[in-house]
Amino acid sequence: MIDFGVVVHGGAGTPEEYADGCRTACEAAFRMLENGTDSLDAAVEAARLLEDDERFNAGSGSALRIDGKTVEMDAAVMDSGGHIGIVINIRNQKNPVLVARAVIDTPHIALAGRGAEEFAARAGFGPYRHVSEQSLKRYEKMMGLVREGKAAQVNPLWKEVDSAFVRRFSCDTVGVVTLDRRGVFAVATSTGGAMPMLVGRVGDTPMPGCGFYAGASGAVAATGIGEEIVRHMLSRTVYDRIHQGMDLQRACEENISLFPRDITAGIIGISRNGYGIFANATMAHFAMVSGSDWRGGMLPGHEE
Repeated sequence: MIDFGVVVHGGAGTPEEYADGCRTACEAAFRMLENGTDSLDAAVEAARLLEDDERFNAGSGSALRIDGKTVEMDAAVMDSGGHIGIVINIRNQKNPVLVARAVIDTPHIALAGRGAEEFAARAGFGPYRHVSEQSLKRYEKMMGLVREGKAAQVNPLWKEVDSAFVRRFSCDTVGVVTLDRRGVFAVATSTGGAMPMLVGRVGDTPMPGCGFYAGASGAVAATGIGEEIVRHMLSRTVYDRIHQGMDLQRACEENISLFPRDITAGIIGISRNGYGIFANATMAHFAMVSGSDWRGGMLPGHEE
């Protein structure tokens, strides 16, 4: 049994050296929980720190859409008390997760597109237009392969996409799960989307039960190829397993094993009995729980 804790991931496909960013976010959230902060605010703060680290595909580091100029982001927050806030395809914001948190204080659960942006402005979040150097380099490399004929041609109707090509450039979702001293679970997720992607594309990150879920038995956050995560309802499926009494780590491993190896997928979770972390690719992560030493870095047994 644990009293409180936090688990952070930087996205399925993130390299080992990114674990320091996960550690920074994790330690900040853990200190908040130690001091009595509620699980939702701690999760949001950890996600905000990851959004500000341009190495991750969220917030300031968000990927470009296939038009080479558009950045659209998704974020979601939820706790086991039934609070949910979601923003979808929001533009011109530094920290979409903060806007998602603000949605909780409205009668709504989700806001999208221009409406989400107008809400953010009214809520006091100033405009922020930025494309990171890393996002530009990833986009240029991707389109270079397309021009050289080494990948399926990206076209407006998106009729041919090579899965290995998508896997190579996908660096999805950051996610945080927390448990506070009062026994409340929370989850926060944020993403700039997969690459390549059409303008307007939405993945698993803002969809309850797919990219995230929190309930009385725990909190779960998924990462990877969003379309496949949605098809599996991954986060709710793992949550249901732990609600039924399955060990959390086992639930994570068994459900990720259902994905073919060419479909990148990963998951983290926390319950009163501990936490789980698993992916079928490298995934930077970090965890801290009360009464236990931290465990961070890379998952063993997975090759680049």
